[in-house]
Amino acid sequence: MIRRIAITGPESTGKSMLTEQLAAWYHSVWVSEFARDYLSYLHRPYQESDILYMAQQQLVEEEKKARTANRFLFCDTELIVTKIWSEVKYGRCDPWILQNIDIHRYDLFLLCDIDLPWEFDPLREHPEKRKYLFDLYFNELTNRKFPFFVISGSGKARLENAIKKIDTFHFSNLF
Repeated sequence: MIRRIAITGPESTGKSMLTEQLAAWYHSVWVSEFARDYLSYLHRPYQESDILYMAQQQLVEEEKKARTANRFLFCDTELIVTKIWSEVKYGRCDPWILQNIDIHRYDLFLLCDIDLPWEFDPLREHPEKRKYLFDLYFNELTNRKFPFFVISGSGKARLENAIKKIDTFHFSNLF
């Protein structure tokens, strides 16, 4: 059985790097953030409908990668990211995203802490809202009673903290 682990949290918290490192450590595969590639090639400002499309395509990519995963599938983002993104940007979220957060389950979430310095990227929008956004993620995971750990530390320590949490998590006690 493949265990899905979602790496989530605010922008510039090392999600992509951690996801790739974890896949390498566990000799498995990872799902990159569809939105990053999509927005990089979009020749216009994104719209609310783009967030729904990116959420749907993220799950399509995840299903493709699950076929080649070895024990774990590491996912660089998930639907809570698109929910929070949409609500912060537009004040609402598409019902499809809301419904699928509960349908499309992950065995474990790793919530990346905001203890890394924010780094500029043209796709990032909220350097001043890191604590606010982190709290939204924390509350969303807590309120939904999803299993998660906050991952902190920089460099190798961040990776080691994530590995320790994964290795000690009891995957038999799911939902």
